Amino acid sequence: MAAAGRTSKKPLIAPVWQAMAQNMEGKGMKNRIIVGISGASGVIYGVRLLELLRDTEYETHLIISEAGKLNIGIETDYKVENVLAMADVTYEHGNIAAAVASGSFLTAGMVVAPCTIKTLSGIANSYTENLLVRAADVCLKEKRKLVLVVRETPLHVGHLRLMAQAADMGAHILPPVPSFYHHPKTIQDIIDQTIGKIFDYTGIEHNLFQRWGEEENNDESSGRLKIC
Repeated sequence: MAAAGRTSKKPLIAPVWQAMAQNMEGKGMKNRIIVGISGASGVIYGVRLLELLRDTEYETHLIISEAGKLNIGIETDYKVENVLAMADVTYEHGNIAAAVASGSFLTAGMVVAPCTIKTLSGIANSYTENLLVRAADVCLKEKRKLVLVVRETPLHVGHLRLMAQAADMGAHILPPVPSFYHHPKTIQDIIDQTIGKIFDYTGIEHNLFQRWGEEENNDESSGRLKIC
């Protein structure tokens, strides 16, 4: 029996979390990010995101829906296997037993780009019928960052309610709405401005577009992406 004022029990919670933090730091787990590409028009946003994340310390975990794969062939010159090769880890859309389906698998968050209204509806209503929606739901329940690049127009009130519902749950709604004050010259300039807004939220420094009130930076070396 323990003496008065002392306890024979060892504290459980603090050492567990300390060990987890050390494990994350040692293996770079804190820099995992999930990328979801659903079947909305604008799959190039997801592809470009993967391209740019290769220049960061993030380990990318990719989920592409079947409609997303179809749109890669329709809208871009990429083959699906080329896009899959851009990620560090890939998962089948229907594999609910995948690592990213569990909150115990530590990530920094998730970006769905583009995000269909169907995917938005699944996320807003916690209808986790596939891995993409389940992974997003995990991010919400674990209070991790979730960016939804919702690609639809025009929007009826049902769409707006779904976005508001997802936002209330903790999602960051980021439709690909371009700015023009920086005088984009190419389609990629317009795409990069949206990717830059995603990186602003996720904490990745970049030089993908000129910010309002700042002089244009023509130093190419400053365009290298890095973790804040």
